Amino acid sequence: MVCPSLYARGRSTHCLAKMAQGNLPFGLAMTTTRNYLAVDLGAESGRTIVGTLENEHLTLSETHRFANGPVRLSDGLHWDVLGLWSEIKAGIGTSSTKFNNKLDSIGLDTWGVDFALLDRNGSLLSNPFHYRDDRTDGMLDEAFKRMPRSDIFFNTGIQFMQINTLYQLLAMSVQNSPLFDVAKTFLTIPDLFNYWLSGEITNEFTNSTTTQCFDPNKRDWALPVLKALNIPTYLFGPVTDSGKMIGPFLPRLAEETGASGVRIVVPACHDTGSAVVAVPAKNQDFAWISSGTWSIMGAEVREACVDEKALAYNFTNEGGVFGTWRLSKNIMGLWLVQECKRTWAHEGNDLSYDEITRLASQAKPFLAVIDPDDNKFFHPGNMPERIRKYCADTNQLVPHTKGEVVRVALESIALKYRWVLERLEELTSKKFAPIHIIGGGTKNRLLNQFTADAANRVVVTGPVEATAIGNVLMQAIGLGHLGSLPDVRAVVRASFEVEEYHPAPHDDWDEAYQKQLKLTQSSSSNEGR
Repeated sequence: MVCPSLYARGRSTHCLAKMAQGNLPFGLAMTTTRNYLAVDLGAESGRTIVGTLENEHLTLSETHRFANGPVRLSDGLHWDVLGLWSEIKAGIGTSSTKFNNKLDSIGLDTWGVDFALLDRNGSLLSNPFHYRDDRTDGMLDEAFKRMPRSDIFFNTGIQFMQINTLYQLLAMSVQNSPLFDVAKTFLTIPDLFNYWLSGEITNEFTNSTTTQCFDPNKRDWALPVLKALNIPTYLFGPVTDSGKMIGPFLPRLAEETGASGVRIVVPACHDTGSAVVAVPAKNQDFAWISSGTWSIMGAEVREACVDEKALAYNFTNEGGVFGTWRLSKNIMGLWLVQECKRTWAHEGNDLSYDEITRLASQAKPFLAVIDPDDNKFFHPGNMPERIRKYCADTNQLVPHTKGEVVRVALESIALKYRWVLERLEELTSKKFAPIHIIGGGTKNRLLNQFTADAANRVVVTGPVEATAIGNVLMQAIGLGHLGSLPDVRAVVRASFEVEEYHPAPHDDWDEAYQKQLKLTQSSSSNEGR
């Protein structure tokens, strides 16, 4: 399909096209209208979205949106899960009313790694911590004293980041947390909400694999690692496959929300897992980036890659659907820009993201580069000042204007994408093209173009609501309304538009890339090295 050019920007062109319709799998003929409710919780906000599937076409309707974020208490940074629970119920009620009590199912996805503990009566023991809480500072080194780094990786296949569940649990062990004395059950955040929705305790597969407590080869909990780190193994229950119906909506909740006859399905409960389901790919050898607060870049593979090179490059293997794995790497994404925006708003200059991006597009290119994954940028705080200090400390030109600061951040993120792509191709002996970018970060067209230029690959962006789409379509799988991953991706291609970015390589990108490589080799980044 030839995509006509709509407009030019600088050295390159963009195009917008409807994915080719047709070519749907034999037997995929939707004659009944189905309504699936996706509850999608992100690190900044949550929303409920109803996906309506009819005649091989999916439409989305957002019914409720609410803020999410950390709450600081005297003992650290937490999530307000009770507040989120109230918003989830409000979203279910609004959705049921809007769709005349004709919801087929509810599926919920969230971020990974964070968790809750229940007592023997099934009651929540404490407010779950936020992954950016500083109690995990130093826990990587503590873990390596108890078990060699390589042994942890070969038993889990997960990249080393201090946010991982494993190090949150280790912090509890080191601090002799009294919660371990009374806790009966470990649940990741989506499993907690699924328990409150259905009364069923589950450990959904994709989110379980984010914890670094799971063995991809045994497809079960990594008991030797847990034991070595003195983490109670009895907390961890059986793992539930993605796309499974786990029970009906609890009657008291159905009465409270007005949503009766609804079933609870676990989609890919990790938001990235759901997002990758909705990649509108036509071929197998594509790279993907889930772009948002975090950027996660990877490829879809059939077997986990747990070898010396994957360990050296600190890559991760997270579970996908239908027997796939996501060989990928977390990158500090638009968090850098979000924190800049927060800082400037606190100073009385509340710019929109569009305004910030416009300023960056007008700023001088390649002023300096940073390592986005340096630990200096991990915690909340004055991000513009941290970026300036990093540049000064590394003997580079210092960005002064808002546009310069953000441009340095965005160019550096795109350069890190290039590094991850090169390592993916080395680990798999494949060339990945195009690069599919999904999620809310697709709205940042400047970063999308930088990605195409830095990596010298065509970039395809969209759908924006990939997480909700993947969530919805895995519900359709769980209820038997769709049958396979190719079915799902055919529906995505038939239903949503994408945008293409064509690379315009330039020597300046290569020079900046070499500069970033030198910085990352010497920096003390969030890699657990």
